[in-house]
Amino acid sequence: MKRRWLWKGLAVTVAAAAVAGWLHLATGGSTGTAPPGPGASAPGPARSAPAAVPPGEVLLQEGIKQGELRNHDLAESIFRQVLTLDPGNKLAWYNLGVVAQQNNRSAEALTAYDSALRTDPAYQPALFNKAILLGPDDTDQAVSILRRIVAADPKAATAHLNLGYDLAKQGRRGEAEESFRTAVRTDPSLRPLVPEEFRDSVSTDPTSEPTAPQAGANR
Repeated sequence: MKRRWLWKGLAVTVAAAAVAGWLHLATGGSTGTAPPGPGASAPGPARSAPAAVPPGEVLLQEGIKQGELRNHDLAESIFRQVLTLDPGNKLAWYNLGVVAQQNNRSAEALTAYDSALRTDPAYQPALFNKAILLGPDDTDQAVSILRRIVAADPKAATAHLNLGYDLAKQGRRGEAEESFRTAVRTDPSLRPLVPEEFRDSVSTDPTSEPTAPQAGANR
């Protein structure tokens, strides 16, 4: 049964929310204003200049850029520089895990994800990718992690999908079917990824409103 990498890419954000794919730091809007036209009223009080971006965030952004270019060695070096500045930076640890996972260095990836989770035990991207790595050899732990994710975010469609894979692997067909059904109900585009033996039992409600992309949705 083929499992997909569903929480791929590196991530950086100043928020603690779960992310999927590539995110870039917000700039906080324009740094200037156009000159007033003829007859315009006098400008109001000057706005304060945007706060300087901390060096660690600049490095994270550069690491993401290099990751997008598949310069993995350089991206890894940059993320390690971030950790020199901030040893507990969960985003740098997570990004190191993704680089290692993309290069089939599973043990290193798990170590990096665990380091991210020591800072934030509920950090969903690290939990999800850890479950993907553990699935082939430690299905019980993978199931436990995926259940944590869907309990925290019932609309994490790809977490439900991968939970279905692992439950099916354990022979728990009824629970697997329910997980696949929930995944497809939340994100109908996932239906083709449901194993064929379960696909006929999975349906979507045509009257339901489309859902916005959720944490853990495929990108």
